Amino acid sequence: RSLSQLDVNGSRVLVRVDFNVPIEQGIEAIAGYDQRLRATLPTIQYLIERGCRTILCSHLGRPRAKVDEALRLGPVGDRLAVLLDHPVKSLPEITGPSVEAAIAGMAPGDVVLLENLRFDAGEEANDPGFAQSLAALTDYFVMDAFAVAHRAHASTVGVTEYLPSAMGFLVEREVTSMGRALESPEKPLAALMGGAKVSDKILLLDNIMDKLDHLFIGGGMCVTFLKAQGHGVGASQVEEDRLEFAREMLGEAEKRGIKVHLPSEVVVASEFAADPAEVQVSSADGVPEGGIIMDIAPSAAQQFASELQQCRTVIWNGPMGVFEMPRFSEGTRVVAEAIAGAPGVTSVVGGGSTAETVEALGLMDSMTHVSTGGGASLEFLGGIELPGIAALPDAD
Repeated sequence: RSLSQLDVNGSRVLVRVDFNVPIEQGIEAIAGYDQRLRATLPTIQYLIERGCRTILCSHLGRPRAKVDEALRLGPVGDRLAVLLDHPVKSLPEITGPSVEAAIAGMAPGDVVLLENLRFDAGEEANDPGFAQSLAALTDYFVMDAFAVAHRAHASTVGVTEYLPSAMGFLVEREVTSMGRALESPEKPLAALMGGAKVSDKILLLDNIMDKLDHLFIGGGMCVTFLKAQGHGVGASQVEEDRLEFAREMLGEAEKRGIKVHLPSEVVVASEFAADPAEVQVSSADGVPEGGIIMDIAPSAAQQFASELQQCRTVIWNGPMGVFEMPRFSEGTRVVAEAIAGAPGVTSVVGGGSTAETVEALGLMDSMTHVSTGGGASLEFLGGIELPGIAALPDAD
């Protein structure tokens, strides 16, 4: 059920959002990575326009069920108020008499933000008592935190037992965009896989192999796949326990007629460092002993870019190199710009580090859909049921 199917006019509405942003680096860091805040604005504005009393709740960091002054949500509320161009009152507690009094004093259109949910042990334990105390504050519940939809917590699953509930516009957009890419993608369909580990992508690959036309592999993942093909990879880190899976994937792709793209050339460094003593471009089958693969080479990036632009749907998860080190970010940039600039290409970008990469490159608005969820998007694309969505009722 969607928020638009609930008659919330003038009501108190509890909205689970995900404002888990890099607060430890100060307000400037929040402003630099506020995708998760901006993604919730349509839901919050919809409620304001209908005279609702909007009660936002979120976790922040890992305070381990105790109050951590560095993880209070007040600064996040301040940033939200700027983005929303509307006052947001941050409350210093989650539940209790002072919170109840603050909510009782709200006027239509007011917005409050409860304190960090994970200050209370009942949140992650999905404690019924804690869930009931949240539900008692309000008339309706809206789940708009896709990034934690894979967690069965009190504020994602528990409260749905006690309140009429629906998904917010952010969650609806996530489910619709990624669901369409999985179930009825415009062909050719490509999966662009990168990041550090093969193990993170196993479920995703298993779930989409029968639909794929192209499989592109870069980042740390390509090391294991290159090794599986029999290539020497120098001192690059190999997931030895995933070599057999990589061989099976390559065999399955060949059997299904899926074109696999691995970099023909890679950028190799003498050490895993931002500014190593030696950096060179090497053929993928000629990585020097002691060398570490840090990025796909410019030629490989251009080849990936050209092929990706011929596809009609691209599911992307994981950078092509060690993107956080500027010297090894070029492969990711070339590929990202190719996807963003390709007319007629539907681009679905997994969350986490991939979303941060897209935001850092200034390409957020050029992609069809950039997920706000890291682990949640991987599980969704991997065909796993997400508790925070499964707990919501079906449309009337």
